[in-house]
Amino acid sequence: MTITVRRATAEELPEVATLFAGYLDFYQRPAPRETIVAFLRERLDRGEAIVLLARTASGEPAGFVNVYPTFSSLSMAPVWTLNDLFVAPAARRLGVGQALVRACADEARAAGAIGVQLQTAPDNTSAQALYRAEGFEPDTFSAYYLALPR
Repeated sequence: MTITVRRATAEELPEVATLFAGYLDFYQRPAPRETIVAFLRERLDRGEAIVLLARTASGEPAGFVNVYPTFSSLSMAPVWTLNDLFVAPAARRLGVGQALVRACADEARAAGAIGVQLQTAPDNTSAQALYRAEGFEPDTFSAYYLALPR
């Protein structure tokens, strides 16, 4: 199957929002559609995120990655955080995830980033297999998180 991946435009936000809703549902964190669209629009408008959208040969949205460019202080260089990756259920096992990860790495490299970092759930073994197949390796740091009251 032919998959194309490119940066999502503002006009494509409704399609990305549908995929993003599926992503949130996968993690049992549903949100209203208008909240999703507003969140994505704000990230793109502020230049805080890069969203790559995958489409099938027929033009159907098949998946997305949401990336946050940031920096490594130790390396004093840019790195990208691949924060979210989702493939529509009907498009799984067709190479969409691989195409998205490769496009993310290509764009990061072109932007001068020295690496792409990500986290995934310990039980998400299919994602882990994809990342390892694409050259990602577990890092040596432990992740910690402090939840702040809203």
